[in-house]
Amino acid sequence: MSIVKINAITVPEGSDEELEKRFAQRQHAVDHAPGFEGFHLLRPVSGESRYFVVTYWSDEESYAAWRDGDARTAHQAPEGAEKRRPVASGAELLEFDVVLSSLPGASTDPAS
Repeated sequence: MSIVKINAITVPEGSDEELEKRFAQRQHAVDHAPGFEGFHLLRPVSGESRYFVVTYWSDEESYAAWRDGDARTAHQAPEGAEKRRPVASGAELLEFDVVLSSLPGASTDPAS
């Protein structure tokens, strides 16, 4: 079963747009990492002020390999861009195992 990593990012007021722009610029940087299953950037709407970066991985080893390798490249400024100041003022990593999942069109047969 998959694992989920959620990076809860504290973003100072007025930096939301820049954070979203930077994620959009490198949106597909992780797509081809072995074991990568998906990504969501969640903007806070009510009851929460942090952004959540949700990634899905086939296993802990795949996530660790990306974190310790290609993640560093993915988080750098694009080539030719001036050095940028960090947008986030803090982050906390939340980690989960997927116990149950439901997706439209997915089989309900536990054997499949």
